Amino acid sequence: MTHTDYQSLIDAPTWAFIARTAAQYPDDTASAPIARQRQVYDAMCQSFATEIPADVQTEDRAVAGVPCRIYAGALPAVLYLHGGGFVVGGLESHHDVCAELCAATGLRVVSADYRLSPEHAHPAAYDDAVAVARALLAQGPLVLAGDSAGGTLAAAAAAALRGDPGLCGQVLIYPGLGGDTAAGSYLIHAQAPMLTRDDVLFYAGIRRAAPGDPTASPLSEPNLTGLPPTVAISAACDPIADDAAQYCARLTAAGTRAHRILEPGLVHGYLRARHTVPRAAASFTRIIAALNALAEGDWPYGDSP
Repeated sequence: MTHTDYQSLIDAPTWAFIARTAAQYPDDTASAPIARQRQVYDAMCQSFATEIPADVQTEDRAVAGVPCRIYAGALPAVLYLHGGGFVVGGLESHHDVCAELCAATGLRVVSADYRLSPEHAHPAAYDDAVAVARALLAQGPLVLAGDSAGGTLAAAAAAALRGDPGLCGQVLIYPGLGGDTAAGSYLIHAQAPMLTRDDVLFYAGIRRAAPGDPTASPLSEPNLTGLPPTVAISAACDPIADDAAQYCARLTAAGTRAHRILEPGLVHGYLRARHTVPRAAASFTRIIAALNALAEGDWPYGDSP
């Protein structure tokens, strides 16, 4: 594995975020019993949670049989798929993120509580994401969005629903898309703070998806034509950073508008740092801008990934 000088790459506010997370999320959490992992993750997310904007109204109800939280707003709707390695997370872990996205964009945000591994192996989470997206598309235009594992699900759902004229685009936040774990950022950032290569391998294995299954690893899809405009955002200090770049390059080659944003000095999970780390705050502003642009049918990124 390559030695990377994180002391020079990562600034003081981000190190403070990493330390605050580590204080509640031990390094061996990924190998702890699943129930313990969820307990630790939920408590950690709650410690970063901020009060939701006063004007945001929510309703919990099922969409296509999947428990969802709906944040009232205008169409296009945004289907938000939370991160958590397909193992942890839910409606509460990303409640404040979704509320702030709703408030900032004015769009209806739908957060899906898809089924988790290992109780529900692949393709359960994928099936839930596609079912909710299809039901929302039946009601009007839709933008797909998600962070980490949720970005994986969003990209896989986009492939399943390709060609639907109501699908306005997708915004993927530090997504894991099934890149080569023996090359590039997987080696350069194998020991990155917040997420290591070993963590990525653990979470991939726990899904029990077949190798090369494009519904689990969107980069394994041989044909990426017909997908919607895509903005994919990577944290530079993250083993899965290259996945977004490779995905956007392939989308562009297939004739789809795609743009990759690389956030220097940021680490996996930085959404929770959007109120304490200036770099994360700036990235969150870019995420909001991407959602707004895709919702309005704009493309302010030029033609290159």
